[in-house]
Amino acid sequence: MRATSFGDSGAVIGVEQVDDLAAFVVARETGHPRWVWDDTSRWYAPLLAAGVRVDRCFDLRLCHAILRSSSLTSDSRLARSRRGLWDAPAPAAGPVAAAPSHSALFEWDQVAAPAPSVESDPVAEFELQRSAVAGCPEPSRLGRLLAAESVGALIAAEMRFAGLPWSAGRHDAILSASLGPRPAVDGARPAKLQAVLDIVRQRLESPELNPDSPADLLRALGLAGLMVTSTRSWELATLKHPAIPPLLEYKKLSRLLSSNGWAWLDNWVAGGRFRPDYVPGGAATGRWATSGGGALQLPKNIRGAVVADEGWKLVVADASQLEPRILAAMAVDRGMIEAGSAGDLYAGIVASGALETRDQAKVAMLGAMYGATTGEGGRLMPALTRAYPRAIGMVENAARAGERGEVVTTRLGRSSPPGHDSGTWNETVSSAEAARARDRGRAWGRFTRNFIVQGTAAEWALCWMGSIRRRLHELNDAGALVDGPHLVFFLHDEVVVHAPADLAVQVAGVISDAAVDAGRLLFGQLPAQFPVTIAIVDNYGQAK
Repeated sequence: MRATSFGDSGAVIGVEQVDDLAAFVVARETGHPRWVWDDTSRWYAPLLAAGVRVDRCFDLRLCHAILRSSSLTSDSRLARSRRGLWDAPAPAAGPVAAAPSHSALFEWDQVAAPAPSVESDPVAEFELQRSAVAGCPEPSRLGRLLAAESVGALIAAEMRFAGLPWSAGRHDAILSASLGPRPAVDGARPAKLQAVLDIVRQRLESPELNPDSPADLLRALGLAGLMVTSTRSWELATLKHPAIPPLLEYKKLSRLLSSNGWAWLDNWVAGGRFRPDYVPGGAATGRWATSGGGALQLPKNIRGAVVADEGWKLVVADASQLEPRILAAMAVDRGMIEAGSAGDLYAGIVASGALETRDQAKVAMLGAMYGATTGEGGRLMPALTRAYPRAIGMVENAARAGERGEVVTTRLGRSSPPGHDSGTWNETVSSAEAARARDRGRAWGRFTRNFIVQGTAAEWALCWMGSIRRRLHELNDAGALVDGPHLVFFLHDEVVVHAPADLAVQVAGVISDAAVDAGRLLFGQLPAQFPVTIAIVDNYGQAK
């Protein structure tokens, strides 16, 4: 592969053939460069396998997606260009990632690349991105987002490389206790699951019932006089019949078997580690997704299989009431910020006199962020609005913008996908069509209402993890990533660090300090607090 270096004036000062990627990076990493490449998931895996840690990078694919859609760069040449290779999703990570054959490594501080000429040229793409940021009204704001997104990609690759410590024996014991011993024949139902099914069949008088077939189950329920439109658990739970409790139990156990049963264990855990395929920025809001392994849906009853190595601990932390705190800070609603200053935001809302009980405060805040107009949430909204007009006004304005088909934008600059105009009545639109348009608009308004909060919370989490990563590296005297404390798991507002036992307390302090860093990166000196709850445990199940 080739590597190109540029001088401060923009002139090319060197193009060299690179035969040993790891040696090339190690020789230059001491200069604290920011490596620029097309896709972190492709480049960083072979470096980690060679024992090389990269401090900073700029992920062109992830940054392109942000700049393509952000309202801050909507007038840029990048945003107005036709869609192409840079808009394609990232390839799924394989067990071993090979280095790409084309050059995509550059030092951020030295680059002033020539004008783009080839659609797939990373130098041209980087220059296009630099131009988009420089020409936007708030380049520092957007620059923080691009840096955070890119460090998130490094963290995702590092967590996959390190793996989440996992005890196959403990996992098997959890499954056996819930489902019965592992069947000798693949595909057979475990004994306890079969026993629950036998009860369901008996009570529905359907000895051949296949409960895993929605059509078959609906038919059996109908013959028993139970009229339902789906087999979803929440709808079944409204029914009164002797077969319903065991049926709900069957569905719960069957979900455990299919999602995290023995087949999952065989496929995803090797050498005492679970290595999921994280997808940074996989959701529209910037939240992560996974392309395999279901890491973001690990059920609580399986978390006991996440066991620290001997002599090590798991330091588990989650940000308390993150989304409502984010909303308060975004809106600069000092009343709501003050309500959260004592620790429990919902209790603070009650103490302010806005609502009577903590449960009411929680329901009302969820209603504000997710668009409740009926029920308890809708009933409590007027009181919450009177107490915190700036915060509630912000999500209401975001909802109205969505209903009009407009985009909304997070604190650092990620914008929502464009919606559908709810439409205005005219002579060519029937009343039914107008009603459908209004329904679409209201549904999109609920999305944009939450987008600004969830998206900004995702930005806070990226900054939090980035600061944790940097601080952990400073603690790591061993040098190699997995020989010192390192991040091994992330779930929206929760992180897990695998740490030597003698460093666990220091790691807990690192995590708390990093939360303060994240708040300052997003909100400056605003006195918004983002407390984290931390547990030092031997297995993940003990943290909750």
